[in-house]
Amino acid sequence: MTVELKGKRILVTGPTGQVGRPLVEALAPHNEVFALARFGKPEDRDAFTAIGAHPIAVDLADGSLDAVPEDPDYVLNFAVMKTGDWAYDLRANAEGVGRLMLHCRRARAFLHCSSTAVYAYGGHEPRTEDSPLGDNHRVMLPTYSISKIAAETVARFTAHEFGIPTTIARLSVPYGTRGGWPWYHLLMMQNGVPIEVHPERPNVYNPLHERDCLAKIPGLLAAATPEVTTVNFGGSQAVAIEQWCAYLQELTGFEPVFRENPEAFGSLQIDTTRMHALVGPTTVDWKDGMREMVQLLAPQLLGN
Repeated sequence: MTVELKGKRILVTGPTGQVGRPLVEALAPHNEVFALARFGKPEDRDAFTAIGAHPIAVDLADGSLDAVPEDPDYVLNFAVMKTGDWAYDLRANAEGVGRLMLHCRRARAFLHCSSTAVYAYGGHEPRTEDSPLGDNHRVMLPTYSISKIAAETVARFTAHEFGIPTTIARLSVPYGTRGGWPWYHLLMMQNGVPIEVHPERPNVYNPLHERDCLAKIPGLLAAATPEVTTVNFGGSQAVAIEQWCAYLQELTGFEPVFRENPEAFGSLQIDTTRMHALVGPTTVDWKDGMREMVQLLAPQLLGN
């Protein structure tokens, strides 16, 4: 089951981010798209106007939602704040999703983008949607995992109380034309910066190319119910940091330097059973996607 995203009114939060920007660019030619962000830079607002979207400047922590349409067909919530300020990040991420859902309660479906960072470290066992939660990312991003867990809780409460069809998608490692974690690893390799990995190798994730992300959005919206559908959201191929760095070395000649740290994130492979049942497997091969990423962002690095 899926929905057709053509001729619809769609609100996208977090449009300046790595995941949100390609979504707006793909949806704007065929829909009326509202792009909600803080928009601290005027040029960012101009860029979204140029592609046919309607930019709306709002801080979800405490800003007025008066300019936000109350009747979008769909809401795609990709906004995230990770400033390290606990009070602000919890307001923006957790209270913010509740405020937004109440304001847009007439939407046909609400898609809330969460993260696999909500899972506690559990070795190499793939995480199911029922796996234990924990403060996974505290070493690098002290407020991130807890804020994401809090946001999920607020989203579920609001959906249940007000009958808002909702899907919570726990995103793995997104990458594509705007970079991503593998891209940062390549930059570290280029500059001889050590890449921290958990000593219980390999460090496995499910990288998701932006084309697969866009392709699965209609199915995730169709899966939304007031009872809330929670689903892992990543590439069907499980790939280790060590694997993608080795492939990036093949492409560019830059050698990765790994430094073991028991406090590093560690393996966060997901169980894709529920995702495949809801929206099917992804189609972009991880090597093809990462080669394309380098070709677009730094073609001069290929073949060093």
